[in-house]
Amino acid sequence: MESQVRGGTRWKRFAVVMVPSVAATAAIGVALAQGALAASFSVSGQSFKVTAGRLDGTGFSQYGAIDQGYTLKGEKTAHPVAVSAFKNAEISNMCQSVVTPDIPLVGTVSLKLTAGTGGKKVEAENLYIDVEDLSADATFRNIDIGVAAKDASKGPGIAKGDQANPYGFAQQADSATLTDVKQTAWATTAGTFKLSNLKMSLHKGVNECY
Repeated sequence: MESQVRGGTRWKRFAVVMVPSVAATAAIGVALAQGALAASFSVSGQSFKVTAGRLDGTGFSQYGAIDQGYTLKGEKTAHPVAVSAFKNAEISNMCQSVVTPDIPLVGTVSLKLTAGTGGKKVEAENLYIDVEDLSADATFRNIDIGVAAKDASKGPGIAKGDQANPYGFAQQADSATLTDVKQTAWATTAGTFKLSNLKMSLHKGVNECY
């Protein structure tokens, strides 16, 4: 069975996305550009934006969870997310950005990263993305909707440490293709993540992927 979804959607529906938080990339960008590296990223108290021309993933599953963390002022925070998981994923023309406001003596600063350009693709294994909002054109192949999260066997399973109900709603598919992706996420983890043609830059003021 093949299912297609077009237009915008919120996290409770088909919020499939990709990419790590740019905050950690500043520290390990060179290693990621040169080869595969285990990665676990989040932006404390901040979401980050991502665009991609195309994502092709196999072994897809999705379930609801709660992300907890701290704001930049040290206050506790929690966010409902849709965790989208892939056993393997390839991404082309990826851009991701995060804006940090009110830095003393500097003001607002944006960190922007691009990868998977020039015919080379970003590659990831056991990829988990905690998504808040997504718009894309999406195709799901052999999709199962309404399975319990613990029974979603096509994807990599519930991520260790996720605050998710194993008996809650989930969906899965053999594979998924997304194009013209725009999304907002809070965190991501991956067994390996390889960023080809990595380019990272800092900008004064607001400079986001969309």
